[in-house]
Amino acid sequence: MKVIKEEKQFSGDQLTETYQTKIGEQVHSWYIPVKNTFDFFTALILMVLTSPIVLIAAIAIKVESPGPVFYRQERVGLMGQHIIVTKLRSMRNDAEKDGAQWANKNDIRVTKVGKFMRKTRIDELPQLLGVIRGDMSLIGPRPERPNFTEQFSHEYPGFEQRLRIKPGLSGYAQVHGGYDINPGEKAKLDCYYIDNFSFAMDANVFIDTVKTVITGEGAR
Repeated sequence: MKVIKEEKQFSGDQLTETYQTKIGEQVHSWYIPVKNTFDFFTALILMVLTSPIVLIAAIAIKVESPGPVFYRQERVGLMGQHIIVTKLRSMRNDAEKDGAQWANKNDIRVTKVGKFMRKTRIDELPQLLGVIRGDMSLIGPRPERPNFTEQFSHEYPGFEQRLRIKPGLSGYAQVHGGYDINPGEKAKLDCYYIDNFSFAMDANVFIDTVKTVITGEGAR
């Protein structure tokens, strides 16, 4: 299991000074206001429809392992802004006692309930709150933690270009890459999505996401 370098704490200003100058221009399109409106109302509907699933998952988490049902992490969003992401806890409560680690397909820190939630993407459902707040979109590059974003931007030139658009619950890289896809490959797929940003692209990613949930394949 690859252990990521010791996590640093970055403020928004520090993050901007670190690699903001590398980020290209924010994506502009007539489709963005339409997408934002669609995201907001769809997320509201999905929150209502999936609330029983979240409740059942929460009970299962508490039964299997001690600790909180949800966990919150700071991630990097549009143009390097920090956002808070909330997910159902899929790992042991002491998963990062040895520091932040890059998750892999057979991560031993993942609980049995967590494995099922990850396969079906149930653990991502609380992030609908982020969509309603406007921090995230239904479709877009998956947001990374500040320390990972900093590290990968140095190791994989162009990784920071994923920040030119809002992060999403599901993305092109998640449905077209394998589970063990490396950050560089993920960045290439996400940049392809950005370069071809359109309603048709989002529709295709949405359909592929449904297929991914059913088959349990794809990246995280």
